[in-house]
Amino acid sequence: MKENFKVNILWLLLLLLGYGAISLLVSFGILNLFHIQILEQIGINIILAVGLNLIVGFSGQFSLGHAGFMAIGAYAAAIIGSKSPTYGAFFGAMLLGAIIAGLVALVVGIPTLRLKGDYLAVATLGVAEIIRILIVNGGNLTNGAAGILGIPNFTNWQMVYIFAVITTIATLNFLRSPIGRLTLSVREDEIAAESVGVNTTKIKIIAFVFGAMTASIAGSLQAGFIGSVVPKDYSFINSINVLIIVVFGGLGSITGAIVAAIVLGILNMFLQDVASVRMIIYALALVLVMIFRPGGLLGTWELSLSRLFKKGKKGGQN
Repeated sequence: MKENFKVNILWLLLLLLGYGAISLLVSFGILNLFHIQILEQIGINIILAVGLNLIVGFSGQFSLGHAGFMAIGAYAAAIIGSKSPTYGAFFGAMLLGAIIAGLVALVVGIPTLRLKGDYLAVATLGVAEIIRILIVNGGNLTNGAAGILGIPNFTNWQMVYIFAVITTIATLNFLRSPIGRLTLSVREDEIAAESVGVNTTKIKIIAFVFGAMTASIAGSLQAGFIGSVVPKDYSFINSINVLIIVVFGGLGSITGAIVAAIVLGILNMFLQDVASVRMIIYALALVLVMIFRPGGLLGTWELSLSRLFKKGKKGGQN
């Protein structure tokens, strides 16, 4: 108990230190507006990658529908936020978007999560496209293919930082809960899990709903960050971009997803000046990682401060 308390305090200090360090860099002008925008995009990508990693890396389901759930949150924030430009309305829209995304994931997950592998990927991709087409044909509510412009800039780096921390902590607590342990058992061997009485479909649906809700939150933050939402911004390629971050960092590693989002975000920043070859260099970096680190940058490794305390105890005993 005492050890867990120390670990939690240390994590809190590290998070506060990170927040304080960014605040100082911003206040001294070391980080300009461009850098802050990169930081915000990295934070949003962390939320997306952590949620998708829960579905793909920890529950073993190959989903390509993340962009669709992101669109739900984005349009909820855009529709409500543009009509009522207050933070209360924005957070209410974020909550509403997350609930709608969770309900859609539940309705979709019941039939589709009985599928496996490529079949599941195609089914979730189809769901994302259905959501996008519904938005395109949403009439005055969604403004069709033209999207919604002039959304107030609700999102700042502080908000993104806090939501990235909350999402990560919530996901880690989910994985350490009894349901989380069952989720890992389904990933390792679904047939063995079923043989000992685990309702594998129910477990996969819970993970899918959780991941969909985090994607919706990220979508709301991005809408408040960019100031506009357009249906083409939530196409198949957006789901692939998030999947790339997850695979790059390591399937089944929350630490890997965070590191990958930061590394790829910084790489994109440095490649802004060479836009013509940016995607080539970006793709080459991914190919090299897949060749030399097929399990991703960190594989399934997780940063654990409790491990450091255990090592310290052993060292003291010796």
